Amino acid sequence: MSRERDKSANTKHISKEDVSITDPASRLKYITELYSAVEINPNYAAIRYYRTGIDMTKMAAVYLKEGSLESAYALYMKFLTIFLEKIMNHPQYNTVPAAEKAKNTAMLKKIIPVAEELKKKLLEQYKQDAAIAIEKLKQQKHEEEERLRVSELEEKTPRLRSADFSGDFDRLDRLDRVAPSTADDTNLPVFDRSLKPSTYPSPKSGLRQMSMPSRMMTEFLKLSRGNTANNKETCGILAGSLVRNQLFVTHLLIPQQMGSSDSCVTHNEEDIFDYQDQHSLITLGWIHTHPTQTAFLSSVDLHTHCAYQLMMAEAIAVVCAPKYEETGFFMLTPDHGLNFIARCRATGFHPHPNEKSLYTHADHCKLDATANVTVVDLRKTT
Repeated sequence: MSRERDKSANTKHISKEDVSITDPASRLKYITELYSAVEINPNYAAIRYYRTGIDMTKMAAVYLKEGSLESAYALYMKFLTIFLEKIMNHPQYNTVPAAEKAKNTAMLKKIIPVAEELKKKLLEQYKQDAAIAIEKLKQQKHEEEERLRVSELEEKTPRLRSADFSGDFDRLDRLDRVAPSTADDTNLPVFDRSLKPSTYPSPKSGLRQMSMPSRMMTEFLKLSRGNTANNKETCGILAGSLVRNQLFVTHLLIPQQMGSSDSCVTHNEEDIFDYQDQHSLITLGWIHTHPTQTAFLSSVDLHTHCAYQLMMAEAIAVVCAPKYEETGFFMLTPDHGLNFIARCRATGFHPHPNEKSLYTHADHCKLDATANVTVVDLRKTT
């Protein structure tokens, strides 16, 4: 598949404006280029790319099973682009354990033929879409021509005086009041305006909805109480699953860590990765406390979250501020903040321009008061 993309490297790229539903080949070429447009961020640890790659394949498999071919193809193309063309340019590439690389190579061998077959199926689907669209256009053209023909006939037909038929209209009106109805009104369809959908499959932003247990924050604050009392931050990983194009946070994973008043550094992340692999969980974001401050994203938080959101657009950053009894659900702004932070090479706490918002409230995340959460505290293993 990489060789096929190499062949097209010198060809003209297709813009969205050039793509028509009636042109299946151009449509497929456009989405292939779109989903392959992935860049490696050197600030995002190389090993994390490998772990996120596993999440991609898990989600792609779910999409494939549910029949969402284009969504599955998108993830497979992203995976193949990263690990066939990009990852070896990462400055930390040589630090990735050989076992991880071997596991990834085995996955590539499985995915390449799956992606090729998926590409063929997508082309067939696009051909069917094109046939339907072309037929619809023909029908619309026919209806427009018929409308114009009727309009021209009406203009050419001499207008008769309504007074000539006033007597007939009076008689017809009287008959209409006494004549029984010839139609069975009970068979007419009724449109009930009260039957509106109570929820929508995805918000206006185009992001998949994320469902999060309300009690997760309560559980997190309980287990971080000791650190909070000592003015130390606590952090955790949000993990869950993808079902019918909706993300569900089901697990709160607490890795081994070292916290301070304004930071939290995790250790032995392999324990988290192993647990997620064993339970088929994908990473959906992260959570941390601000022991003495309000709920916001610091410059360090922005860079931490950028790594999550670059790999999953819906990834969420939850900030709990127990002193102020605040909880924030944040994400980088897709149209500005994500790209800005990804390009920023500063480290530690540093200022960012504030003329445009870098992050915002994550409206695609909805709390579920009835859902349970599984808490896995890996700090207890030490």
